[in-house]
Amino acid sequence: MATPSSVFTEMVTTTHRHWGADVTDNVSKHNALLNRLKKKGKIKTVSGGYEAAERLEYAENGTYQRYSGYDWCQVALHVTASGREIRQNMGSKERMVDLVKARKANALHTAANNFSIDIYSDGALTNQIAGLAAMITTDGTGTVGGIVSGTYTFWKNKFKEMTGTNLAATPNATNAASMKADMGNLWLSLNRGADKPDLIVLSHDLYTLYETGEQQLQRYMDADLANAGFIGLKYKTADVIFDDNTNFTTTAEKGFFLNTDYIGVTQHSDAQWTPDDEKRPTNQDAVVIPFYWMGYAWVTERSLQGVLFDAS
Repeated sequence: MATPSSVFTEMVTTTHRHWGADVTDNVSKHNALLNRLKKKGKIKTVSGGYEAAERLEYAENGTYQRYSGYDWCQVALHVTASGREIRQNMGSKERMVDLVKARKANALHTAANNFSIDIYSDGALTNQIAGLAAMITTDGTGTVGGIVSGTYTFWKNKFKEMTGTNLAATPNATNAASMKADMGNLWLSLNRGADKPDLIVLSHDLYTLYETGEQQLQRYMDADLANAGFIGLKYKTADVIFDDNTNFTTTAEKGFFLNTDYIGVTQHSDAQWTPDDEKRPTNQDAVVIPFYWMGYAWVTERSLQGVLFDAS
């Protein structure tokens, strides 16, 4: 006879056979950058490898826990329920289904929120995936993908400090015009033939300042981003968005100018939010079902990525 906990475990792991796809879809829909990368086929799945490696293209020819091994980063996410909760919901199939749905929905939201923060991060948290802030720095330096840009200058990203003092604090037409001029200078430095930025992610205040300068102009919005709930403007051929997952509040005001043809995320085929066997704490009446993700963020052409920032 099935025990209450085994019924819960079976329902968690089988009610949605494509759990990994569900989590991946939820994460990408929650994050404009990942949404764009998925659309371009830049979220890849591989079967393994001792080291994480990508080919360079620098020339024309809570329970959300991060841990790492070698060059890969890993995430563990847990769906949990106490023995008391499980037994209380055993009275009917409907109540157990509701419990499972609630716990899985919470796990989906947790994965989306935390991974969205990670993809923009500098990797400062223990075992955190190194995201945009690590790959695109405000002075172009840093070691990215094992390459020291101070030694190999071709590997530096572009950067531009905004002219003036604290422009974002006063979103008026004059400051907006100054910002647009700086955007133009950075934009030109990121053009290489047909290659140019296709996505600009601005912090809250910079987006407000940019929007101020666009009030009298026609606004454009990428249909996929709009359907995903992201409000977007346009700068030349690039979509301009504000994404509150960027965690910009802890940094200077900045905006990433991204050529998403050369950035992406790789995940392991056996750890793409893949469930493990249930675990039972020795000192607690509960069931814990781990789900694992393993992968890394990458850039293959760093010189075509840029950042605009207001350091004052």
